[in-house]
Amino acid sequence: MHIVACIKQVPDPEMPNSSFKISVEERRAIPPQGVPPVVSPYDENALEAALRLKDRCEAHVTAMSLGSKLAHPVLRKALAAGADELVLLEDPAFESLDSFATAGVLAAAIRRLGDVDIVLAGRQAADWDSGIAGCAIAEDLGIPCVTLATRVDAENEKVRVERIVSNGFEITEIPLPCVITVDSDLGELRQTTLQELSAAQKKPVHVWSLADLEIDPPHPPRCDLLDLFIPERKTVCDIIQGVTAADAAVRLANRLHEASVL
Repeated sequence: MHIVACIKQVPDPEMPNSSFKISVEERRAIPPQGVPPVVSPYDENALEAALRLKDRCEAHVTAMSLGSKLAHPVLRKALAAGADELVLLEDPAFESLDSFATAGVLAAAIRRLGDVDIVLAGRQAADWDSGIAGCAIAEDLGIPCVTLATRVDAENEKVRVERIVSNGFEITEIPLPCVITVDSDLGELRQTTLQELSAAQKKPVHVWSLADLEIDPPHPPRCDLLDLFIPERKTVCDIIQGVTAADAAVRLANRLHEASVL
């Protein structure tokens, strides 16, 4: 069984707010200095689903990422966690793609890999939160897709997917090949050891450009980004004073009544 886990490089969601900058003119986020990117936490859930399948059955796991300036050491984390190989789709043409163009390039790379049984992706990316790419990959490849999986099992040329619904659990069976987007409830990516990090340096990393994929340049974005800005946050604080604590409490009650809170 061959499993592809799609992982995206994103700005660290835990970085200080002061480190986040945008270019209003170019309508894009500026990579913060001194804060390395990370693998999107939702895609780490997808990678963990792939590794659990590998633990339960004989499988080859390929981690795949796309971008124009990829941080190779960061993405090697997938190899340290247990992926067998890493495919990096890296080209200036892959910068600032929308979800549909991203899905088209990923689908082309998956076709180049050959017989892929399961494609796993996070429920959404941790930067733009679109949640489109996984379903768009399935549409491009012409294979079925199940979203928001909390458990994935494979047996007898079928995949059994469990997911949470409003009144309990839903279990779906779909044939191979297929695409599955993974919910964060599946669980976090397993921890890696120093030995695994060292072993990851010896695992294969393939870097493919647009020319290697033999496809046309990605189509223009389907959506226009009209504006990108950091919202202003204004905090107004009134200090209610009084001769005594009781007097201050009365003044506070009156102020809240005037504001129609009480």
